Amino acid sequence: MNLQLNGLVAVVTGGSRGIGLAICKALAAEGADVAVLYASNAEKAEAAAAACAACGVRAKAYPCRVENSTEAAQTVKDILADFGRIDILVNNAGITRDKLVNGMRDADFDDVIDVNLRGAFHMLRAVYPLMAKQRSGRILNISSVAGLSGNAGQTNYAASKAGLIGMTKSAARELAARGVTCNAIAPGFIATDMTEKFAQDEKTLAAIPVRRMGTPDEVAALAAYLCSPHAAYITGEVIRIDGGMMM
Repeated sequence: MNLQLNGLVAVVTGGSRGIGLAICKALAAEGADVAVLYASNAEKAEAAAAACAACGVRAKAYPCRVENSTEAAQTVKDILADFGRIDILVNNAGITRDKLVNGMRDADFDDVIDVNLRGAFHMLRAVYPLMAKQRSGRILNISSVAGLSGNAGQTNYAASKAGLIGMTKSAARELAARGVTCNAIAPGFIATDMTEKFAQDEKTLAAIPVRRMGTPDEVAALAAYLCSPHAAYITGEVIRIDGGMMM
């Protein structure tokens, strides 16, 4: 399917590795120009931008701590200056600080909420008036099945991902009449650096009906569709991609 992304500009937070990198490349492969946002690893982000540019599109890496509202707003301004418009926002940046509740420090909770939830809000707020004015746009938040079911040792992470779902539905209601959609993807166990310790765990794999972990490319294919004109009638949805784990 031709997703008709030629000439559109996509912003992907946490775009230098894992699911974010796969989404950047999938969007670029469909013709979108890509702004790759990253927190710390400039080398990986530049490599991600180069991989996107190899698809024949414009691509550039931008350092941005999305949890900092000033930085997020300024980065959006910089992207506008470089690309001229923003059509797609993918809020993918995320961290974990896993601990049981009785051992979780304030900083463990605050850091995860700041990056995963507050950071997504900062980016949403920055692009909101642009998309509302142009009467078109796609916002995609990368949540998690942990935000739907909870997970022992991840009170902070699950809370941040559940918060993203509420934010998705609220923004979808606000922006629907302006031609802007807002959806969320809730991945299960996807083979990335963050889930490496679970890759060979028999208990984890037994809990997944398809008996394997998903791949970043599988998530990226769904993300690219939801960011395309073909998905104009889908908004406020949370779509699981978890091998049947939550059915």
